[in-house]
Amino acid sequence: MDLAIVRPPLPGDFAPLDPVAAACEKAGVIQGTAIVPSKPLTEGQRAYEAKRAAKAGMSLEKWLAAKEKDAAAEAKAKAKAEEKAREAAKPPKPPGLFARLLERAQKPLGG
Repeated sequence: MDLAIVRPPLPGDFAPLDPVAAACEKAGVIQGTAIVPSKPLTEGQRAYEAKRAAKAGMSLEKWLAAKEKDAAAEAKAKAKAEEKAREAAKPPKPPGLFARLLERAQKPLGG
């Protein structure tokens, strides 16, 4: 009877990981939402936004950042409202075992 001795693998037995392959393949995605670069503003749009920013007492960059933040919050609230509506549209759950037993226990005996 010939038994072979098997040793567990040691750390040097494997090739090192390729640092390039370890890079994230989905670099453009953050928490399920794609990063979409905003389009550049035309001169007229830039002037309009600059007036609104000046009226609010902010710089144009801060104004545009706040505007983007508000749009993202509004989209998140809309998605949450849609989820709530979808949840409310589900049919009611049928009564469970204990609920049915309690209901039968409340009924009078006899037929």
